Amino acid sequence: MGTLGQKSDSPLQNAMTIASQPCKLVQSVRQFATQKEVASILKVSTKTVRRWERGETTPSKAHTDGLLNLLYHPPKSGNRGRDEFTFIDLFAGIGGMRLGFEAVGGRCVYTSEWNRFAQETYRANFSCAHEISGDITQVNKKLDIPDHDVLVAGFPCQPFSIAGVSKKNSLGRKHGFADETQGTLFFDIVEILREKQPHAFLLENVKNLVSHDKGRTFEVIIGALEELGYTVGDDVMTRRIVDAKHFVPQHRERTFIVGFRKDTVFSWDDIPLPSIESGPKLERIFHPEDGTEDVEPPFTQGTKAKVAQKYILSDKLWKYLKNYAAKHKAKGNGFGYGLVGPNDVSRTLSARYYKDGSEILVARGPRKNPRRLTPRECSRLMGFDTDDRIFRIPVSDTQAYKQFGNAVCPLVVEEIARVMKPHIIGLKRNRSLVQDELFPCVL
Repeated sequence: MGTLGQKSDSPLQNAMTIASQPCKLVQSVRQFATQKEVASILKVSTKTVRRWERGETTPSKAHTDGLLNLLYHPPKSGNRGRDEFTFIDLFAGIGGMRLGFEAVGGRCVYTSEWNRFAQETYRANFSCAHEISGDITQVNKKLDIPDHDVLVAGFPCQPFSIAGVSKKNSLGRKHGFADETQGTLFFDIVEILREKQPHAFLLENVKNLVSHDKGRTFEVIIGALEELGYTVGDDVMTRRIVDAKHFVPQHRERTFIVGFRKDTVFSWDDIPLPSIESGPKLERIFHPEDGTEDVEPPFTQGTKAKVAQKYILSDKLWKYLKNYAAKHKAKGNGFGYGLVGPNDVSRTLSARYYKDGSEILVARGPRKNPRRLTPRECSRLMGFDTDDRIFRIPVSDTQAYKQFGNAVCPLVVEEIARVMKPHIIGLKRNRSLVQDELFPCVL
């Protein structure tokens, strides 16, 4: 008998399998409909749909039948009804790039991610009609990867990041393209672009990519892409460093590179960036701890959904962090913990957050030890959770912290994809847009 995301022996068997797993049924429907849409169609509250999706409650038989009907006859506003281009998701992590491109009508036809824990989270949140490939270096670029319109990739950043370079220097190891493991993975992207020649690509990496090795690394990247025939334009058109704090309460700068097979009038200036001054603050992502939020073990507990005790720093760790910060302050260094409140914007969430949480510690008042963010709060901080989307976290806290720390903000990708879309559609129609006919990207 088939499983979700796979073909079964018959439609009846498939329906029976899905109906027997209500939680997965709701998750499958949610691939192409928001919680608000499902709630409206089934005449229930959004909160009820959220509880079904989390597996906290089970839909009645009538509602299960309604969900099955939605699965096989999705609403016209759903993603299935507006797949307008295809894309592949390389170095996918937990799907930040995928969420952004699906939001504007893209359909993912191939995924590659080597980390088995990231694969687990990815599968829990996306109904994949295809297998998730592991080591991209072992993939036959011609036979194993399907044709596609857009290649998206957040290729490994450690060889180029400030922290990654410092660590490798201290260990006497090479970095950048000299890194024999991660750095050369960029050339797997080049090989795929050469073989499949999609209409466009979006690449993401750390801010330091542009300045690494006095700019020579970035020159190699742009040169390789231009040799393949992609138009990446001048410095302004080629890349943009975007700070996610336009969309989420986190200072997180990342380099994005856009390229098209033919000349287009794509411009970074067309991407709307909300005001940072009036942007979201951490209050939006914190657990309210007053009973207005559903309890979600293991992150929250009790009738008021208080943050679980395990996220509060021990006396020993809090003392160590304060002493460590004081020592470096005396030396004139800026190392130390980051203490935040509801009206603040946080530092960058890193993959090392699981160690002590020092870069983002939530203040709890006088004479109280601060606490770490919960994985759920990290999901909100990164933009994976929205008003109508709850991102599933099936892994341990340690793995969840690593995954969100390594992820790309879906809300940033969505806005870039929204501006790329008309150019992608134009190239699919075998013509480039000119400025006076650039149509607005309205979904």
